[in-house]
Amino acid sequence: MIYWLLFWTFFQAGAFSFGGGFGMISVIRDQVLLHGWLTEQELLNIIAVAESTPGPIAVNIATFVGAEQAGIFGALLATLGIFLPSFIIILIIASVLKKFRENKLVNHAFYGLRPASTGLIA
Repeated sequence: MIYWLLFWTFFQAGAFSFGGGFGMISVIRDQVLLHGWLTEQELLNIIAVAESTPGPIAVNIATFVGAEQAGIFGALLATLGIFLPSFIIILIIASVLKKFRENKLVNHAFYGLRPASTGLIA
């Protein structure tokens, strides 16, 4: 049961929060405290460690919480849960974009977006 709960909790956090990993922290915090998986102080410690380790902060937090609650398999399921929604959304967008790739308007829009993206990056 803990495995499903870990996966589902982090899947929801990945699916319904915006703003990247830092935007997910409040959703993750609420769920972790609601389930009683960690205390506030333990979660703050995990967030501090997650910020200092390489990789996306939400994935690091999910991995740490999953490992703390259910070992390696829990860590894998929590990590899968946090990034799977984004992966699914990108696959859907890619398949839709592929259908419209030959559309003249879409090509012109992307042609106009290239200098805008370059300017934003610069």
